[in-house]
Amino acid sequence: MEKYIFDQSNGLWYALQGNYYIPCLVLDEAGTSSIGMWGRKHQQYLKEHRPMLYSNLILSGRLLSYLADIDTQARNKLHLLITQLAEKEGINEQLKAQDQMAWVGAMNNIRNRAEEIILQELIYGEDAV
Repeated sequence: MEKYIFDQSNGLWYALQGNYYIPCLVLDEAGTSSIGMWGRKHQQYLKEHRPMLYSNLILSGRLLSYLADIDTQARNKLHLLITQLAEKEGINEQLKAQDQMAWVGAMNNIRNRAEEIILQELIYGEDAV
């Protein structure tokens, strides 16, 4: 039996280990960017609710870049939503100077709503994949 074989159907190399061929999987060190909170939440969602997609991403070596992209999208959208909602509701530096507690409460409320939108649309939603 050959020590290594290549499978055309999935593009993977396999190494002979005893009587079995085991896939030769190596993490791409260049593509390992850190994933943040949003990427980890989406990873957990994929593990629990989309295991086939999760396995495909791992086997193709695209999981880390995919999760890093989701994390970047979520952070950018969160910043944009917070800015837009604060502007729409009139939460500004003047309110911060006049009544700090009201400003903090309003900004926390806005941030919580924006995070909920991110979770529903990017992390757990049907469009998430």
